[in-house]
Amino acid sequence: MIVDALRVFVTVVEQSHFSKAGELLNLSQPGVSLHIRNLENELGTKLLHRSPKQVRMTEAGTILYRHAKQILSHYEEADREIRLLQHEVTGNLHIGASFTIGEYILPVRLAEFAKQYPQVNLQVTIGNTEEIIASVRANILDVGFIEGETEDTDLTIIPYMKDEMIVIAPAGHPLANNILVESAMLQDQTWVLREHGSGTRAFSDHFLEASGLSVKRTYVFNSSQGVKEAVSAGLGLGMVSRWIVRKELASGEISELRLRRRLLEREFLIIRHKDNPAGMAVSMFVQKLLELQKT
Repeated sequence: MIVDALRVFVTVVEQSHFSKAGELLNLSQPGVSLHIRNLENELGTKLLHRSPKQVRMTEAGTILYRHAKQILSHYEEADREIRLLQHEVTGNLHIGASFTIGEYILPVRLAEFAKQYPQVNLQVTIGNTEEIIASVRANILDVGFIEGETEDTDLTIIPYMKDEMIVIAPAGHPLANNILVESAMLQDQTWVLREHGSGTRAFSDHFLEASGLSVKRTYVFNSSQGVKEAVSAGLGLGMVSRWIVRKELASGEISELRLRRRLLEREFLIIRHKDNPAGMAVSMFVQKLLELQKT
């Protein structure tokens, strides 16, 4: 079926690699190559320049890629409408999530959804907030979950849930003995932070600036897991979602610094591209997540 060949071609282009495309599509590398070769024979032209390190499109390949994306989009929309007639929830669902949501909240929700709708093919990408926003805007992701705020006018934004942020310290840190901590007591501390582009980093930067805190030194990690481990090892203070350190707080590996008169909260958001029509799988997935959040 020509749609299958076009889907293989688009995946090879976007992954810049035959083997990676095969892994995503559950095809062997020879199977991927066969689809590409059949397309090239059908069109009578070379579509891709191949090398051991990368795959690049020819001029003809660039034209086909642009139209293939449109063809696949129209095909999936037609498939969605036909499935609606049969009351089936099926299709492909590519979800993106920032680290906190993707690693600590989404897996349980996905398991429940997959159990109820086994015919939906699920794929999850985890990145920082800026990366997820960019992928939704580029229509690489069907739906994204981010931490914090975005004012992107290309996106449909749905509030999902509140998230409590806390300041954490190594178990033996001097401030860990205080029942309540004043913001001024956090002056000139060493902080372990997420990278720029992370929703957690944006929140912690705002907190430090709004509190008028000077920083002695910072260490930067590109995952919340890294921040957690670094704080536990005694590298400095950190600011993370309570979701991330629930086990470590309960075991005493990490201490929470409770701030006087301050509750630190941010919003988790669901985002979609306004011009990307929601398929049945996407619509049902978002609906189920919002229903679960109310219970």
